Amino acid sequence: MTTAVETQLKNLDKGDHTLRNQIIAEYLPYVNRIVNRIATHLPPTVEIDDLVNVGIIGLIQAIERYDPSRDNKFMTYAVFRIKGAVLSELRSRDFLGRTTRKKIRSLEKAYLKLEQKLGREAKDEEVARELDMNLDQFYQVKRMSSISFVSFEEIGYATKEGKENFISQLLSPGDSHDALSMTTVKEIKNALAEHIEKLPEKEKLVVSMYYSDEMTMKEIGKVLDITESRVSQIHSQAVIRLRAKLRKDGLIEQ
Repeated sequence: MTTAVETQLKNLDKGDHTLRNQIIAEYLPYVNRIVNRIATHLPPTVEIDDLVNVGIIGLIQAIERYDPSRDNKFMTYAVFRIKGAVLSELRSRDFLGRTTRKKIRSLEKAYLKLEQKLGREAKDEEVARELDMNLDQFYQVKRMSSISFVSFEEIGYATKEGKENFISQLLSPGDSHDALSMTTVKEIKNALAEHIEKLPEKEKLVVSMYYSDEMTMKEIGKVLDITESRVSQIHSQAVIRLRAKLRKDGLIEQ
């Protein structure tokens, strides 16, 4: 079903700034919502307004590049572009830094190692001890780990063309002639579906509500009757676990 916005975009003259500005105004609340969801995992030193501006640029790119003839909704395409623009901005600032990224990778490996050794879920205290961290250091790294689920670079798409092909395949499955992108998307989707099913029940619920239902941490907390901080911890735990599994499967870089 074609929406009013998709019909407008189909007939949009690139020089029609009035219509473009109307669409931007209509979708601005989604930009704010997406940025606020991402900002949940960021320290207060990060300027939210800067990220909103970057998200708006992503929205403008979505308006300019959206192809109504493809089998995907503008909303889906716009959300993907907005998220991508914000996460790219954070990466360009090297927000995490090499040291933190190394700690995150060590964290993922420690969880896998301990769970295989113990035959059960590893407790935070056990993982912190394995990494020779105190709990404050451990929780800081754990929170940072969930800023970006998987980056393009980790699955082998470092060039602009490669990223565009991958985005195209994600949004319009079967509409790409890039066999590598098609295979990668299918493998990651299948692996994620399998690993999400094996998550502890509460982690599975949080992942589903956060990524499928697009709920905020605060909204999830109200549904599950737990604090927003606890939701964030559960989400981080699930992301660490899933990233570690994808790394073990060879679907993201070791």
